[in-house]
Amino acid sequence: MSETLDTDRRPERPARQTGDFHPGLQLCGDHELCPGCGEPVALRVLLECIEELGLAQRAIGVVGIGCYTALTSVMDVDLIQALHGRAPSLATGAKRMKPDALLFTLQGDGDMVNEGLQEVLHTAARGERVTCILVYNGVFGETGGHMSATTVLGQRTKNTLDGREAETHGQPILIADLVARLGGTAYAARGSVHDARGIQRTRRMIRSAFEHQMRGDGFSFVEILTMCPTGWFVPTAEGPDSLHDVMAPVHALGELKTGGRLLERPTEVEVP
Repeated sequence: MSETLDTDRRPERPARQTGDFHPGLQLCGDHELCPGCGEPVALRVLLECIEELGLAQRAIGVVGIGCYTALTSVMDVDLIQALHGRAPSLATGAKRMKPDALLFTLQGDGDMVNEGLQEVLHTAARGERVTCILVYNGVFGETGGHMSATTVLGQRTKNTLDGREAETHGQPILIADLVARLGGTAYAARGSVHDARGIQRTRRMIRSAFEHQMRGDGFSFVEILTMCPTGWFVPTAEGPDSLHDVMAPVHALGELKTGGRLLERPTEVEVP
């Protein structure tokens, strides 16, 4: 019989690690990002999907510039470092040179949507057989937590201390929705890593995106909502709830396009 822990009182025995659960493509569990950051969780799911599909020897990642760039030191896959916003173009070139490779980009919303919006949109419109992964937290985390093009209305950042206002700062860009409407896009989805169910749904989204790419269906895209309590001015433990309450209602979770078919509304991915 499995042991049930009473979480209302201090455990009699200290917690202990019972095994090594790191993905084979993750070199170690250490990183230098802030406590509560969701990007390491997103990276773990990404690496697990590559491993599950047996594509480790064919995977090439193109990494943008942001907090997540520091995670390249723990990734055991071939990588290309891109200039700010240019990862989709580099991925296009690499895929055309190596059509049998699994090409993916890893970018933040500041990198992809502010600096490189034209890059990802044109890559999608052309139907390039690459997968763009966006780790979205609504701020420029690496440079201090100021507003990005995706920051939701009312969200407080380092340069919107009273919250983002539509009249002053414009409306947030819902990049997954834009990409989904382009004819070259075969698959588009938006997941999260704020709870266990969200992580499992995101895993299925990334796997589906990679499968579309390897079948040659066209461009595929997964946006992953991640926590940034440092940039959001919230305690670390409140990061997941803040993501769920502030970001997810605007950047709605679910599949937006699959098999080249645009869905009327974001559709939840079923998990066991």
